[in-house]
Amino acid sequence: MNKITAFIKEARVELKKVNWPTRAETVRYTGLVVGLSLAIAVFLGALDYLFEYILKTFVIK
Repeated sequence: MNKITAFIKEARVELKKVNWPTRAETVRYTGLVVGLSLAIAVFLGALDYLFEYILKTFVIK
């Protein structure tokens, strides 16, 4: 039981040392991740459509 208590105390001390991001930084980084995810999804979707078109047009007849 002492090991668990010591671990929790040490964890709390370490969490106080963490440099937490501000709300504005969190919102900005979240927007960046969502935007990049959407851009990559559109890019990969376009490639999928292009390859499907090429296969249907030139390979599968």
